[in-house]
Amino acid sequence: MSTSTLDTRFPTPAAPESLYEDELARGLLAADEHAFADVYRRWGSLVRTMATRSLGDAHEAEDVTQQVFLGAWRGRDGYRPERGPLGGWLVGITRRKIVDALAARTRRLTLVDSVTRDTGARRHHEGAADEVLDRVLLVDAMSRLPRAQREVLCLAFYEDLTQTQIAERTGMPLGTVKSHTRRGLLRLREGIERGRTPGNTA
Repeated sequence: MSTSTLDTRFPTPAAPESLYEDELARGLLAADEHAFADVYRRWGSLVRTMATRSLGDAHEAEDVTQQVFLGAWRGRDGYRPERGPLGGWLVGITRRKIVDALAARTRRLTLVDSVTRDTGARRHHEGAADEVLDRVLLVDAMSRLPRAQREVLCLAFYEDLTQTQIAERTGMPLGTVKSHTRRGLLRLREGIERGRTPGNTA
């Protein structure tokens, strides 16, 4: 093959622009990878610039650029030269891919917002529910204590008395107050744990 044949396979950019683009279009339709490489070099910068301006993110713009040319290669049979130049067809693909990228971004943000909101609400709800349950279980467990233990703990919980003050108030020996406190707390803890056990109806 002569040098002149190689040089005229695809007219250089120095040739009239329309002829150059027509040759690239024919090469693309013929699935010529060399022509496709020229198509990328010819319009890659324009596509990337459009995507960057619309998305404001260089990484997303690069992804869109790749999607545009991948879509152009795979969908080359859909290109109709009589409907317009190759550059216009690529710009159309670029606009659609940008719209898709913006829609995907919106879906991601909506999902993140929804998950964050639901998680926050669930934690708040679960926390409130746990507090209510603990109070109910505490009251129930307290009611099951022997009278002396219940009296000692009520004075400690609700009147904030020390064990010495409780002994003075009730006339119980300090050692007895300490014993009632220790045993009462143990029973409360066991009662609350039983109440929080799933399926426990006792």
